[in-house]
Amino acid sequence: MIGFLNGRLSAKHPPLLLIDVHGVGYELEAPMSTFYTLPAVGDTVALHTHLVVREDAHVLYGFASEGERRLFRSLLKVSGVGPKLALGILSGASVEDFLRTIEAEDVALLTRIPGIGRKTAERVIIEMRDSVKKLSSPEQGGAAIAPAFGAPASAQSEAYAALVSLGYKPPEAARLLKAADEPGLSTTELIRRALKSAAKG
Repeated sequence: MIGFLNGRLSAKHPPLLLIDVHGVGYELEAPMSTFYTLPAVGDTVALHTHLVVREDAHVLYGFASEGERRLFRSLLKVSGVGPKLALGILSGASVEDFLRTIEAEDVALLTRIPGIGRKTAERVIIEMRDSVKKLSSPEQGGAAIAPAFGAPASAQSEAYAALVSLGYKPPEAARLLKAADEPGLSTTELIRRALKSAAKG
């Protein structure tokens, strides 16, 4: 099992990352909550990781903090929640916000995340209830990394691709980005605003 990676950030195209560790390039998928904390391409980055082994692939997931990884692992234990949906949940809310949603049993808020219907939201709340206290313990190993600023020229297209990969339908992704767009915004800021807009809607 690969527990963490510490190396040079070679590429970032939400939700995909490429990290060069002593000449070996590791491909990872990461939630937007992690992307918000990434340094610029070429800088050093340290991420907690979780390896998912499938019949057709081994997929490595990366997280900026131990708290994010713990929540991801807990979500995978919920019936009907796979890695893609767990990434979507982490992209739409911080660990603290998600735990508050579970404590409040806010089904409506969870159903705003792509791929989560009412039945899945209710199942997540029921099955995660007992995990809330354990997950609420102080986070360990969170990387204190300055936010990155991407190239504005491709920010729209990268943000669009990221939203679609998180489960939003193309017209919905385009609508959210149109509402969030301002000149000069980075990819991560565009996605952050779009996800905030989706949560309010």
